[in-house]
Amino acid sequence: MRALGVVMLDTRFPRLRGDIGCAETFAFPVRYRVVQGAVPKRVVIERDRTLLQPFIAAARALEAEGCAAISTSCGFLALFQNEMQAAVEVPVWTSSLLLVAEVEATLPAGRRVGIVTADAASLTAAHLAAAGAPVDAPIEGLDPDSAFHRTLLDNRAQLDAAEAQAATVAAAARLVERYPNLGAIVLECTNMPPYAEAVRAATRLPVHDITTLIAARVAARAS
Repeated sequence: MRALGVVMLDTRFPRLRGDIGCAETFAFPVRYRVVQGAVPKRVVIERDRTLLQPFIAAARALEAEGCAAISTSCGFLALFQNEMQAAVEVPVWTSSLLLVAEVEATLPAGRRVGIVTADAASLTAAHLAAAGAPVDAPIEGLDPDSAFHRTLLDNRAQLDAAEAQAATVAAAARLVERYPNLGAIVLECTNMPPYAEAVRAATRLPVHDITTLIAARVAARAS
């Protein structure tokens, strides 16, 4: 396909293969555009609505550069899904949260899709509703005391990949323990896909994320 456009937060931490911010994650071209000043805390914790227009401007710029679809580097931008989609002609996939209802519809009766998020305290019913997800979806976040949580929310320059994997797997394990009726997991955070296979191994559940969403949408458009 033509290039995927990714609207990026203004972050410093490394982007490993599997992360949406690493072009090597994808088998097709990717174009990036950073929204200056859109640090994680402004998006995740403060839900700063003044960032909406800069994100729309970035999406429009990527569309003008020929991108066939637009995504973002933070699942919390589901809050801007409808406005960003209305602003451009190409598909906009702001967040893996767009998968929650879709995947849940494929599960046996009584099974739910659980969400592992970077910050459970900040993921609200408004985010879920904007993504078309059930507002009562099971949610578990990273331990706020984990190094991975601090790296993401404090926008630190260092990332301990082994600790990040352990923290992500631990959050998924807590989710499964709290909700034994889970049938699948969605990783909200776009920095978690490098650890998706470890989560699958630990939980023995299907695990979805922003990269699996993009792969499915691209395949559907190609068919």
